[in-house]
Amino acid sequence: MNIKELTIEEMNRELFNHFVRRQEVTRCYRKIDGEWVIKDDPFIDEWSEEEYQILVDCLKNTITTRGVVYGAFVDGKLKGFTSVESQLFGINKEYLDLSSIHVSQDMRGSGLGRKLFRLAADWAKSHGAKKLYISAHSAVETQEFYKSMGCVEAVEYNPKHVEQEPCDCQLECIL
Repeated sequence: MNIKELTIEEMNRELFNHFVRRQEVTRCYRKIDGEWVIKDDPFIDEWSEEEYQILVDCLKNTITTRGVVYGAFVDGKLKGFTSVESQLFGINKEYLDLSSIHVSQDMRGSGLGRKLFRLAADWAKSHGAKKLYISAHSAVETQEFYKSMGCVEAVEYNPKHVEQEPCDCQLECIL
């Protein structure tokens, strides 16, 4: 496996040709009356071509605005990636945004997500963050991953993320 920082020149749709973004979700966390509960909510989360193009554009923007995108390759094929934005935010300007972290379906459970998360956290800390902010998919499995990485509910919610993804769990990881 080879993990490297990606450049804007490498960022295109073809980069994701061997990346499988598919998650079969059965149960999700939902905040009801101020309490987190697990609810049955079965669906399949799979990216469309349009969503891949939006992703490519977002990752290009991350690189252009001095954030970072790391890609993990197995046999030269992208199997995981993570990105961190460069702009500190929050009342005390202590958060950096983990804007994406994804592992191809065929590589989940391999430890790749943990490696990518640690790399993102190290980059954020070296760029002045005290906390990494994550607007995270509410699937039980996804939340278990973040909890295992030391994430907890964010003290301060980012309104932009809440508006864009109202069902996401807003998390932070102290660096």
